[in-house]
Amino acid sequence: MRECGILLPISSLPSPYGIGSFSKEAYEFVDRLCDAGQSYWQILPLGPTGYGDSPYQSFSAFAGNPYFIDLDSLAEEGLLTEEECQSMDFGDNPQYVDYEKMYYSRFRILRLAFERWKNQGSLSKELLSLETEEYCFYMAVKNHFQGKCWSEWDEDIRNRKPGAVARYEKELENDILFYQFQQLKFQEQWKKLKTYANKKGIKIIGDIPIYVAFDSADSWFHPELFQFDEKNRPVAVAGCPPDGFCALGQLWGNPLYNWEYHKKTEYVWWTERMAYSFRMYDVVRVDHFRGFDEYYSIPFGEETAVNGKWEKGPGFPFFQAIKEKLGDLNIIAEDLGFLTPAVLKLVEDTGFPGMKVLEFAFAADGQSAYLPYRYKENCVVYTGTHDNDTLRSWYDTMPDWDRDFSVRYLGNKNTPREEVHWDFIRAALGSVAKLAIVPVQDYLGLGREARMNEPSTLGLNWKWRLLPGQFDDHIVGRCRDAAWVFGRCRQ
Repeated sequence: MRECGILLPISSLPSPYGIGSFSKEAYEFVDRLCDAGQSYWQILPLGPTGYGDSPYQSFSAFAGNPYFIDLDSLAEEGLLTEEECQSMDFGDNPQYVDYEKMYYSRFRILRLAFERWKNQGSLSKELLSLETEEYCFYMAVKNHFQGKCWSEWDEDIRNRKPGAVARYEKELENDILFYQFQQLKFQEQWKKLKTYANKKGIKIIGDIPIYVAFDSADSWFHPELFQFDEKNRPVAVAGCPPDGFCALGQLWGNPLYNWEYHKKTEYVWWTERMAYSFRMYDVVRVDHFRGFDEYYSIPFGEETAVNGKWEKGPGFPFFQAIKEKLGDLNIIAEDLGFLTPAVLKLVEDTGFPGMKVLEFAFAADGQSAYLPYRYKENCVVYTGTHDNDTLRSWYDTMPDWDRDFSVRYLGNKNTPREEVHWDFIRAALGSVAKLAIVPVQDYLGLGREARMNEPSTLGLNWKWRLLPGQFDDHIVGRCRDAAWVFGRCRQ
């Protein structure tokens, strides 16, 4: 079956409260996907965001982002009033998220709802997993230490000594309950939205980052999972080597896994992480898939990624072990970047579809593996991802010789510049790939102002939002027509 979908992060949905959420606008977007003949809605990780507001630097691999809790739903429960919601300052630009204002206002109003909720009952412990409970405790202690990472806490609680843990659990009981309240509401609202989408025939593609953040409940509670020394400091951290795009490489800073330990435990932590992800999503895109074959290890303390080296990852046995416990896995392998024969074999052995990105295809030499005529059916084609520029901006800024090659390839010499993005969309939809995903910015023909993320930069990322009414009937109709023409329109 040939299918298609649209990429739009939850944070990018329209909303009067500063950031997209599980609100009526989310349900309306599901309806628009149906009208557009789509079968999939791809989103970014749903975890609570940490450093740089990135969904790939989360405080927990097993928790949800409280920013996504719909305030109007809390008002319907009697936990907030409309006046209270409107009185908060979430920023005044509907096209971009103001994360500083979100941080100060969102938790303040959630605290109001929490205090009223406490009078209605108590949290059922069965509703939260152990790992989510760990996150709630972690965040309560983190706030006690003015937001500092666990490596900067007092020695007794930093090392989770039993007496200190018991003392903080008692002292911070109300704050822990506040985070439990957030996770309960997150899960309630997300489950309701996902159920609505699934009943409409829309499947959710989620995203699982390969690494977790150092500033997280995962690394604090489970240091044995990572390459830490005897003082629980990283020995080495993650990143990417220097390449044509970045002369110094990319220094991500995430702790690296102790794969020997994971192997001895039969990958139990990873199995639970995958199970959690498949409870959240219908399909999981595994970020940085090549890291399971080989991962780039940078000595801790380095200021760039230049002095890193490649180390062997867990390989195919990792996926075998998880499949034995969870069954067949509906995974998309993010196999972008420099791919060795071993990585290509790993993707082939797993049977997971890999990714093809059109913005990587049109080098003037005509040798790119991302050209549509080179695809196999078992792949997912994207015009671009959250890490790419928008189609329109990419086309406007690409080298002249590459642009000339794309014109020769697509035969679109006479296409008006403002319509060129549709030629690339049709190339993706018309390919043999079994699934085609197009960011909503590309359907709208938006420029650089709508870029979601530029890797290795801070300050301007993860902010773009869809304006109310922007994904209108005209665009929806063109989406549906293109899906139908290329045999991808959901009936």
